[in-house]
Amino acid sequence: MAKKGKLLIISAPSGTGKSTIIGQLIKDESLRLEFSISATTRQPRKGEEHGTHYYFLTLDEFKNAIERNEFAEYEEVYEGRFYGTLKREIERIMDKGNNVVLDVDVKGALSVKKIYRDKALAIFIQPPTIEVLRQRLVNRATDSAEEIDRRIAKAEYEMSFAPQFDCKVVNDLLDKAVEDTRAIIKSFID
Repeated sequence: MAKKGKLLIISAPSGTGKSTIIGQLIKDESLRLEFSISATTRQPRKGEEHGTHYYFLTLDEFKNAIERNEFAEYEEVYEGRFYGTLKREIERIMDKGNNVVLDVDVKGALSVKKIYRDKALAIFIQPPTIEVLRQRLVNRATDSAEEIDRRIAKAEYEMSFAPQFDCKVVNDLLDKAVEDTRAIIKSFID
């Protein structure tokens, strides 16, 4: 029987490079990383399949799952639109011997850590400074000045939670941040 996997919770402010770092780490087969499939109440988009892209639940199904304490974390993004991580999805991946990767917001990350304690490692990816983050968002050229200000305010709020995480990785140089994160994960899963 395969050794049970562990849970990696990765969180970061928008624009910090979290998705890029995770994308690099997923390619490293020695880490045995697998993304958790989220549940949502939104309708599937063209080409999306239940159980592959998301677990598509009705609003009643989602609320019933909340009542039965089936979520490790969930959030109502706006009225009637929920997203969450089912505990059974985490267990499904860990039972295969793979390590679960959760890419969630800071509050969700801390909720999951509270449930899984030492079976989970909460990693916070942060920019070197708020000004560097602002410049990255400006350089992306995808958001208005108002949207950048909103994202920066949210990033400052999210960074206030960083001390509650097990470890922090500063993404100043992407390759170094990937290697630092890889070393932290290796140490945790071995």
